[in-house]
Amino acid sequence: MSEIFTIALLFSTIRFATPLIFAALGGMFSERSGVINIALEGLMLAGAFTAAVITFETGNPFLGLLCGMIAGAVLALVYAVACIKFEADQVVAGFGINILMLGLPALLSGAMYDSAGSTEQIAKADLLPEFFGINIASFLAFLLVPVCWYVLYKTPFGLRLRATGENPAAADAAGVSVNKLRYTAVVLSGVLAAAGGAYLSIGQSSLFTRGMTAGRGFIALAALILAKWRPVQVLLACLFFGFTEALTIPLANIKTASGENVPVQFIQIIPYVLTIIVLAGFIGLSRAPKALGIPYRKEK
Repeated sequence: MSEIFTIALLFSTIRFATPLIFAALGGMFSERSGVINIALEGLMLAGAFTAAVITFETGNPFLGLLCGMIAGAVLALVYAVACIKFEADQVVAGFGINILMLGLPALLSGAMYDSAGSTEQIAKADLLPEFFGINIASFLAFLLVPVCWYVLYKTPFGLRLRATGENPAAADAAGVSVNKLRYTAVVLSGVLAAAGGAYLSIGQSSLFTRGMTAGRGFIALAALILAKWRPVQVLLACLFFGFTEALTIPLANIKTASGENVPVQFIQIIPYVLTIIVLAGFIGLSRAPKALGIPYRKEK
């Protein structure tokens, strides 16, 4: 019985960690370049909504995933233009994207399906496939970790990206187009975060519901800070947060001394409380890229 429980908990941890891995790796590229990405939540919602609509209309989950990633890229480009070209406050602009994506999918869903709360149910056969009980998106998320590590530490692009986030003036003097690289990094973060959102609607679930990311973009941001902006540590941090969310399932059956069930709301807030603790306790211990949040103006 304990072995079955352990295996079920492991599978649940992987399932819950998958969207966090995508979003946190995306945020890593953006923030390594020097652009704070508070917009991860909104980018995930864009990917989730677009993937659900395209998959329902075409019956092709891979096309839905691709279109979701494109939607994330387009929205991230809007965010990048605001922050890089017009030097908007990155935190404020990020929250603006998040607020936009809390309302826009509901508006579009209401116009398309006469339901502002959710899209139409997708047939089980049209969802992302599973192998050995694990969704294909989870395999992709885990595969991305060594790929991102290699790109970040073993390629010229990764070297320039890290230099741009640490000392953009020096990178510029070495011939690196700082703002161009930041655009690339932010758009890439949109692609990855949207992939995590798409998994929620066409992998873990079978439709898009309003606000279905439920703060996972911010949890991914906390995991990124806990991991000190490093790919392997990002994986471990996301697994930790995925484990805390997976624990809410068996803990839902805990009873008080009087025999009553503990209110489910107290169980469901556990991952979010841990997120606050991580942000409060580790944000000062993690050394962020030196140029993070600082617009770069090329000297003439």
